[in-house]
Amino acid sequence: MQHKLFVGGLSFDTRDEGLRVAFAVFGEVCEAKVIMDREDPTRSRGFGFVTFDDEAAAAAAQACPAGAHIIAGKPVEVKAATPRGSAPRPAKPRARKA
Repeated sequence: MQHKLFVGGLSFDTRDEGLRVAFAVFGEVCEAKVIMDREDPTRSRGFGFVTFDDEAAAAAAQACPAGAHIIAGKPVEVKAATPRGSAPRPAKPRARKA
């Protein structure tokens, strides 16, 4: 079973290979994918995903304290990825009655 992590706060200059190299210290990276902007495919959206086959490698990457992962000079957030549509949506603010 593969273990996918979300990596947020990436520099707009980070590419797949940079993400792969940054997480290879934890174990063999199966896939590293920086999500690119639809309108400008040369620009990162500032987040990506890293996939490990080894659960221990994924756990080690997640276990680092907040701000410990620095990629391209920026601290990034690492957490378990959730499949699209399975995460709860934030509640919409209610309109105030006048």
